[in-house]
Amino acid sequence: MKLITAIIKPFKLDDVREALSPLGIQGLTVSEVKGFGRQKGQTEIYRGAEYHVSFLPKIKIEIAVADDVVESVVEAILQSAHTGKIGDGKIFVSDLARVIRIRTRESGDSAL
Repeated sequence: MKLITAIIKPFKLDDVREALSPLGIQGLTVSEVKGFGRQKGQTEIYRGAEYHVSFLPKIKIEIAVADDVVESVVEAILQSAHTGKIGDGKIFVSDLARVIRIRTRESGDSAL
């Protein structure tokens, strides 16, 4: 099992969710986060004063999946979150040692 964590632009969330539905992804966790990478933030103007915003709003998506669907999920996120501009985000794939569904106590792939 793997944990796929994707950091994407906020306006791409619906596109990513729609791309994951046909793959049978039944659940994911979404968090509003702030951060920066190569963008190094941006300059904004508020009431005529210019100031630098170091952290930009992003969306963090976490999806636990079985090993056999990892590549298709990653590809779906890549296709749907891509704009071609700096700040599109990153995808991290990590190993999951154990998953347990609290309600039924199922574990492993059946808990996903």
